[in-house]
Amino acid sequence: MTDKKGEKEIAPPFTELEINTTTGGFYNGFAMAVAVPAKIIISILVVWAIFWPTQSGSILSGLNGVILQYFAAWYIWVVAFFVIVCLLLAIWPAAGRLNLGIDGEKPEFSNFSWFSMMFGAGIGVGMLTWAVAEPVSHFGSNPETIMGLTTGGTADNVRMAYKWSFLHWGFGAWACYAICGLSLAFFTYRRGLPLTIRSGLTSLFGNALAGIFGHIIDIVAVVATILGVAQTLGFGVDQFVAGLTRIGISGLTTADGAANTMGIITSLVVIMGLSTLSALSGVGKGIKWLSNINMVLSVVLLGFFIIFGATWFGFNAMFLGLWDYVIALPTLSFNVFTSDGVEGSTSFLLAQWQGWWPVFYWAWWIAFAPFVGLFLARISRGRTIREFVLGAMIVPALMCFVWFAWAGGTAIDLELNGGAGGVIFDAANGDKIFAMTEFMLAPIAPWLAWGMAVLIVVLLLTFLVTSADSAVLIVNTINAAGDEGPKARPHILFWGVALAMVVAGLLLSGGTKAVQTAMVIGALPFSFVMAVMAIALVKAIYYDTLREKAGVPTTYDQIDGATGNGLSSGLSDD
Repeated sequence: MTDKKGEKEIAPPFTELEINTTTGGFYNGFAMAVAVPAKIIISILVVWAIFWPTQSGSILSGLNGVILQYFAAWYIWVVAFFVIVCLLLAIWPAAGRLNLGIDGEKPEFSNFSWFSMMFGAGIGVGMLTWAVAEPVSHFGSNPETIMGLTTGGTADNVRMAYKWSFLHWGFGAWACYAICGLSLAFFTYRRGLPLTIRSGLTSLFGNALAGIFGHIIDIVAVVATILGVAQTLGFGVDQFVAGLTRIGISGLTTADGAANTMGIITSLVVIMGLSTLSALSGVGKGIKWLSNINMVLSVVLLGFFIIFGATWFGFNAMFLGLWDYVIALPTLSFNVFTSDGVEGSTSFLLAQWQGWWPVFYWAWWIAFAPFVGLFLARISRGRTIREFVLGAMIVPALMCFVWFAWAGGTAIDLELNGGAGGVIFDAANGDKIFAMTEFMLAPIAPWLAWGMAVLIVVLLLTFLVTSADSAVLIVNTINAAGDEGPKARPHILFWGVALAMVVAGLLLSGGTKAVQTAMVIGALPFSFVMAVMAIALVKAIYYDTLREKAGVPTTYDQIDGATGNGLSSGLSDD
């Protein structure tokens, strides 16, 4: 169709995607083509890890080595691409003002609850382990120490420790979540499409996503989600057991302080039991309530480190580290270390370090993205794109930097200048925060140290439960073709048990290293899906700007008599 000037008209956008779901029976309301294969894949992984731990560990390790060898650069560059797209959409005037909903729609949650749920589900658990452990680790070794530019464990290496810590928990991490969440919120709440991963690709593939192609995308997202959350829970279980031991519960660790079988099982029963109960209550009740609690406790704990910890040291770490990070970000975002194959050489060690840290983190954030992204979309309806990017990418990254600066900075300062004598540095990663608070408070009054350990354990538990119950709800939403309504209890219970079994099976077969390896592998397919989602989102927004200029409807509520594909013969984004 053309107008009087002979130019193509712009058609309304694609607004209907029919995904077949089952009517009646056990899978009532679910897309069996997604739910059943996803359950089978996860069940096979659980059985394999538990009954053939040596074989599964060996094969997963081999696959991980191949990915690190051939796809390390891909992980580095694709996350840089996500950062660029997010910033572009935020500063692009026509895009930034678009509402993630119909025109005039207001947000469902207050800013405090929105940020609390976002932070708790996105990275909250990691703060309690890595806000102390990662700056400490990079303080000892990082690319600058490998190249001989700084000396590990000395004051001249503090800024480098924070530059790399901020890289891993900064804009790149949250850009992964923001791309996925922004795409889903845009296509779901502006176009009226199902709240499921495949909807983020409709501007490129249209109705083709209603069939097997779309099913495969959603299955990949479910598997990535389970493995990404399993990684978080794996670290969380180790720290939860360390905390229980600190408050006086014995018999949960081995001689070297690692969680034993009883510790792993006990922790998972508590965490997944509570998370399943919370998931049964839905987002508006259990998850919101838990998120508000852990945000309050987080502020209390962080305030303790800022006021009674290394206040000035943390201030310097925050602002000098942020400066170093921002200045180096363009280089860090694209730089790939290439090994010469000679074990022990500088290039070999640099490539190895990059595989251990940036590549691992980018895979983790990507694996976590379908879960966090869909959850962010669910709680961000009615916000503008600019507001979403600032709230889901910039602000949470700055909050992470604050945690790293004062929690990690206190640990480094106590070891450098406070006479800790290795008490903090020598503790296991999950135990470092407990070792630090005990060193600070026990000399004053042992009960203060015990009370702080209890607070941290409670905070950790709320973070773990928030992440796990959100994941269970999100997985069921994807399996139900984007239906956000209540799900039958057996399906919630299945995914709660399945998630616990994945974590337990991998931890018992190879510790957190096995969980990490499985996650890096599972994240790779979804990284390609996310890259295409980003392209599809930019294309859809661009065409919406053309529609607005031409007076063509852009949201599903404005389109009268939309057909199955919602298009005329004019120019469309499909």
